[in-house]
Amino acid sequence: MSHDSTAAPEAAARKLSGRRRKEIVAVLLFSGGPIFESSIPLSVFGIDRQDAGVPRYRLLVCGGEEGPLRTTGGLELTAPHGLEAISRAGTVVVPAWRSITSPPPEEALDALRRAHEEGARIVGLCTGAFVLAAAGLLDGRPATTHWMYAPTLAKRYPSVHVDPRELFVDDGDVLTSAGTAAGIDLCLHIVRTDHGNEAAGALARRLVVPPRRTGGQERYLDRSLPEEIGADPLAEVVAWALEHLHEQFDVETLAARAYMSRRTFDRRFRSLTGSAPLQWLITQRVLQAQRLLETSDYSVDEVAGRCGFRSPVALRGHFRRQLGSSPAAYRAAYRARRPQGDKPTDVEGTPGPAAPGPVLHPDGPVPLQSRRAAASAVGSGASLSATASASASASAENGREAYLAGRATLPGQRSGM
Repeated sequence: MSHDSTAAPEAAARKLSGRRRKEIVAVLLFSGGPIFESSIPLSVFGIDRQDAGVPRYRLLVCGGEEGPLRTTGGLELTAPHGLEAISRAGTVVVPAWRSITSPPPEEALDALRRAHEEGARIVGLCTGAFVLAAAGLLDGRPATTHWMYAPTLAKRYPSVHVDPRELFVDDGDVLTSAGTAAGIDLCLHIVRTDHGNEAAGALARRLVVPPRRTGGQERYLDRSLPEEIGADPLAEVVAWALEHLHEQFDVETLAARAYMSRRTFDRRFRSLTGSAPLQWLITQRVLQAQRLLETSDYSVDEVAGRCGFRSPVALRGHFRRQLGSSPAAYRAAYRARRPQGDKPTDVEGTPGPAAPGPVLHPDGPVPLQSRRAAASAVGSGASLSATASASASASAENGREAYLAGRATLPGQRSGM
């Protein structure tokens, strides 16, 4: 599942200024960045594959700070260009940032702002979204990043509309992707946008990857409470909700437990998690249904009741929307992939039906077992990690300007659906 912009006439009309050329791609590297994410745009845009029908880009690898740049595995890199080379690029890619809590160099942020003002397309892969957010380029825009870091991005930059479900988000002139392999998806999308399906398909064949993946990040998400939820007032409410998913309650119930109005609760919950509380609650119920389908022999009707759905029809509808499959097909696919002889077990590992609700350790709920294999067989899974902290960061980094302060809507459609 990806988010393609359709409501960006303003961005579509932008023209490159000065020496910038559409075919030039600048990749901005920083010390401490993971080498896999860093290598993705280098491979996609830096290798001549014209013999395979892929139009050639001109790649400029730029250091975002003084080198040598150290990366994972103790490797040291020397970028052939500095920040000044960004002035020639029609596309600037930030493949990763070393820390989701530390500010990027101001010189690099200035270069990104200037590139955007001059019509360049700005791309953030994985944690590179934090660099774009620090520059103010995501203000008022939809964006994504690795699901594990999405709540932190939403908390640190509350004006960014973070969607942790997407593999990538294309908002016209600013694009972001989820973690690791989703960077390949976004780079293929850029080639497809620039040169069409045939060129993107030829490149995908060379890379031995699907030309367009369906589904989103939901299949990989974890429902366990992160440590940083700490003493936030909503932490108790979130924990209660996770422990009582087998009961029928709604967002109004959660707001009442938080001693807030529904409107205040919605705003506060979204600022802490990057998700609307109703969507979060639905995805948690679907995830609970996945667990029961995997670990018990309950019928689909019984699973619906034990996950707080008012009817089996409601379960089937939400389950299909979020996974692209019926509950029965999901269970069949999961069991077909399970090693022979495995028996359904409850959350404590004892053979037999699962308990009515999730069992929580004193430090948080028991993390769910991996369901990637089953989810990949039938579509995407569903879950949004609930997260919170004492308060959202109210101050932006120095020099961060509101580029699109007036944008209150979330433009775009989701591709691959």
